[in-house]
Amino acid sequence: MHNNTFYFKKEEPIKSCVLAMRDILLQFDESITETTKYGMPCFCYKGKMFCYIWTDKKTLEPYYLIVEGNRIEHPQLETGNRSRMKIFRINPHEDLPIDTINTILNLALDLYNH
Repeated sequence: MHNNTFYFKKEEPIKSCVLAMRDILLQFDESITETTKYGMPCFCYKGKMFCYIWTDKKTLEPYYLIVEGNRIEHPQLETGNRSRMKIFRINPHEDLPIDTINTILNLALDLYNH
């Protein structure tokens, strides 16, 4: 599956939301690149898996799936039944919480730079 298929097969407002989420990641750091893993848009930092964008199967709500989320403490990250990753849900009917996204991405990037 090509990444664009994931984004463009979504209905609005989810399509616009996941495309904006993608742009935020790709503009966040020049070392972040996009690929596909497990059929999901995957973002790597300097070649290491960093983050995914996906949607909840039941609610269709988009979210960032932070690969090393278990090593990050942030009140808006959810563990669910995952042992390694945490998610940050995005409400597609509201403006993206840019400050919170930037904070979480910075926390995640710090893990790769130390």
